[in-house]
Amino acid sequence: MAAGVDHRETQKELFNGFSKLSREERFQCLQKMGALKPEDVKYLKGGGLHGMDLAEKFIENVIGYFQLPMGVISNLVIDGQPRVVPMAVEETSIIAAAAKTAKWLYGRGKITTDLVGKDIIGQIQVNRVKEADNFKIKIEEVREELIALANKEVAAGLVRRGGGVRDIQVRFVSRGDGGQMGVIHVMADPCEAMGANIMNQVCEFLKGPIQELTGETVTMCILSNLVDTRLTRARIEINSLSEEEMDRIEEGSLFAQKDPYRAATNNKGVLNGIDPILIATGNDWRAVEAGIHAYAARSGRYSSVTLWKKEGDKLVGTFEAPLILGVVGGVTRLHPTAQMALRMLKVQSAEELSRVCAAVGLVQNLGALRALTTVGIIEGHMKLHIKNLTLAAGAKDREIPIVQKRLEEILAMTKRITLSQAVDILRELRSKIQPSSFSSEKPL
Repeated sequence: MAAGVDHRETQKELFNGFSKLSREERFQCLQKMGALKPEDVKYLKGGGLHGMDLAEKFIENVIGYFQLPMGVISNLVIDGQPRVVPMAVEETSIIAAAAKTAKWLYGRGKITTDLVGKDIIGQIQVNRVKEADNFKIKIEEVREELIALANKEVAAGLVRRGGGVRDIQVRFVSRGDGGQMGVIHVMADPCEAMGANIMNQVCEFLKGPIQELTGETVTMCILSNLVDTRLTRARIEINSLSEEEMDRIEEGSLFAQKDPYRAATNNKGVLNGIDPILIATGNDWRAVEAGIHAYAARSGRYSSVTLWKKEGDKLVGTFEAPLILGVVGGVTRLHPTAQMALRMLKVQSAEELSRVCAAVGLVQNLGALRALTTVGIIEGHMKLHIKNLTLAAGAKDREIPIVQKRLEEILAMTKRITLSQAVDILRELRSKIQPSSFSSEKPL
C-alpha cells in the first residue's frame, strides 16, 4: 500500500460488511488487501486440489480428499499489525463468532502476544533404573559431550539455522511399585519446524551412548507434546466496558478456572479459534490439542488456559499454553492451500504463527463468554444453524431465502427451531407453488 496510508483504517474500510459480500466480491477485497494473489483466486475458484498425486505422498491407502470449507476473519489487529486469518472448519458458528468479536473489539482494546522459551522436549526412558544416583551422575558428567554429539551427527541442519539441542536433564518418575523410571529430557530449538521428526531422531541416536555410559537399558525414545518450556501468550485489554459487563465476564472466567467440567468446554471454545488455523496451514492440530489439554492439567486439576480479570477500569484477558507449530516441512511445505494460507497470514516464522493462533483463541473465548453471560449461547448458534436446517430439509436455490426467513421468524418467537419445522415450511411452500416453477425441483 502507498506510504502514509493508515493500514488499520484501510483494512476496516475494506472489510466493512465483508460477510454480506458475494464470494467474487470477497476475492476482490482480499486481493486489494494483498492477502490473495490472482493465481490464488484461480486456484480457489477451481476447487483446490483434484488429482490424487499429492494425497498419495501424504498417507497410505488413499481413496480421495475430505474437504472442509475455508473462510477468513478480518478486523483483527495483533501486536499492532492487521491480519487476515484463514480458517478451515465445518462448524457454522466459529468464523462468524470470531469475526463478530474481532469487529466488536476493534477500537475498544488491543491484542498483544509474546513467546516464552524456545525449546521442545524429547524423552529417553529407562523403565526401571537399577542405580538412580549413579545414573544421574554419569549423564550429568558427559552432558555437554552428548549435546555436542547429537548436534553434530543428527541436528546439524538445525544448528546451521540457529537451533539444535540445547540441554539434557535427568528426571525420575515413581513406578508405584517401589521402583523408579529414569527419564532423560532432551531440549532442542527446532527453529521454524514443529520438530517432531528431528527430536525423535535425536533421542534414538542418543540411546546407544546412554546405554553404554550407564549400563542401563533404554526402553523408549519419543518427543513430548507437553512443552512447558515453550509457551505462547496472548493478552487482550478492553476499555470502555461497564462495571456490570466486566463483572459478568470475570465471573464466567472464574467458573472455568475452578470447575474442570466447565474448563473442558471453555478450552474447547479456545481451540475453536486455534484448530481451524492449524488445519488451514497444514499443522498438527492433534499434537497442539494434546499439549494444551495436558498443560491445562499440569497442577493436578484440569483448569482453563484463559483468564479474565478486572484491572482498574480495564478488562484484561490472558491465554497461556504451548503452541508448537511449523511453517516449513511436511504438509505445510507441500500442500498448496497450506502455503496460500501462510501467505494470507503474512507470517514469517513459527513463533509468529503461534502468536496469531493464541490471539484468535483468546478472541474466540471472549466472544463465547460475552454470549454466555448475556443473551446465552443458543440464540447466536441457532441463527447460524438456520442455514444448515434449510439445506438439510432439501431446499433448492430459490427456496432457501424463503425458508430461512420463516425459520428466523419462528426462532424470534419461540427461541428454538428444528429440522421438522424446516421440512414443514418447505412442504407448505411447495404446496402453494406449481412444481414447474422450480424447474427440476420436485415437491416433497
